[in-house]
Amino acid sequence: MTSSSPPAQWSPAQWSPARVRRAHLTMRAAFAVHGAVQGSFATRIPWIKDHLGLSAGTLGLALVCPAIGSSLMMPLAGRLMHRYGSRAALRVLLGVWCATLALPALAPGLPWLCAALLAFGATSGMADVVMNALGIAVEEHKGKSIMSGLHGMWSAGTLVGAAVGVSAVRVGLDGRVHLALMAAALVVAALLITSGAPDVRPHEDEAAPPRFSLPPKAALVIGAIGFCGVFAEGGSSDWCAVYLKEIAHASPAVAALAYTAFSCTMAVSRLVGDLVVRRLGAVRTLRIGGAVSTLGGLLVVLAHTPAPAIIGFALIGVGISTTVPLCFAAAGRRGPVPSQAIAGVATVTYTSGLVAPAAIGGIAGASSLTTSFVLVTVLTLGLVLGAGVVRPTPRKEVAASGVAAPAAPAAPASSPTTGR
Repeated sequence: MTSSSPPAQWSPAQWSPARVRRAHLTMRAAFAVHGAVQGSFATRIPWIKDHLGLSAGTLGLALVCPAIGSSLMMPLAGRLMHRYGSRAALRVLLGVWCATLALPALAPGLPWLCAALLAFGATSGMADVVMNALGIAVEEHKGKSIMSGLHGMWSAGTLVGAAVGVSAVRVGLDGRVHLALMAAALVVAALLITSGAPDVRPHEDEAAPPRFSLPPKAALVIGAIGFCGVFAEGGSSDWCAVYLKEIAHASPAVAALAYTAFSCTMAVSRLVGDLVVRRLGAVRTLRIGGAVSTLGGLLVVLAHTPAPAIIGFALIGVGISTTVPLCFAAAGRRGPVPSQAIAGVATVTYTSGLVAPAAIGGIAGASSLTTSFVLVTVLTLGLVLGAGVVRPTPRKEVAASGVAAPAAPAAPASSPTTGR
């Protein structure tokens, strides 16, 4: 089927309003669980560094491994969905992703840590593709934007996972025990939650997607916009506290408020972002968000005291909050194999998240942190100029009764027809 048709082999009853509502709740919970894994791991990176006696440079190299694992394995997600169905793929991949949370803390040395992080990133990336593909499928049948809210639940999940992690650190809980307990709890949660996920399967005569292939051109264009947003996100989240301390001369406690302002405003903005998209449309939402984040970047660059810098980082969080959800949604509606387009966009955005912190640090070393955030500001302006790439493409209407429109002639359907 083509990207303009609903997922194959679903009966009208399966697309009933009640089933769609349940599927929406399921995907909200799945995104939150995925985020909780990430938030839990982030709080234990310092413990892993000290436990293995790693230098900052060595740890930095090890932390490249999740992005490598994700980039290599994300194209396989569509093939798993094609062979086993979307529900089974989501249950297995999300469950395994939760289980791999325990591995980094158990690593006895650097080689094992790198192997654990490769597995950690690989399962994260594949689960990410499946979740976004199913999220877009539910969005199609719900008839209104939900992707920003799903990514908002991911952000909320990271905050919850991080809060639990901080509490574990404060009481002196061993990192291995903490991550093992969280992994076990999240595996159980993932398996229970995903029982209500849609089970989308391809038509019998549809060929399986290739194991590895280049993403479609449209996905690369969308990915370029995602790159701008994720670069601003990665650079701001990793360097905002340092910026406050070194440039705005803030105390460590005040500097920490910059990350809190940034992460909280982004999470809240994503949770309400669907309302904005429904009212303004995807293009205007992204364009206005780009303008807001550019204004925030200018405040950061011009700030010499903590208050305007904190406000600036908060505005960056608000402005870029819908970038990734809108890019994934746009990718899922392009090309005959939505999961391939989603994987392509995800690969580009993962690369951006990998490059951003190092690029900010490199520019700061050669010039200054202020110059680094001039680059961030310029990239957020790219969201304003390139917002048109997320314009919704024409597609068949999904009947209000929940009955799927007839499927178009066969094209590989490794995921639902529409596309974190």
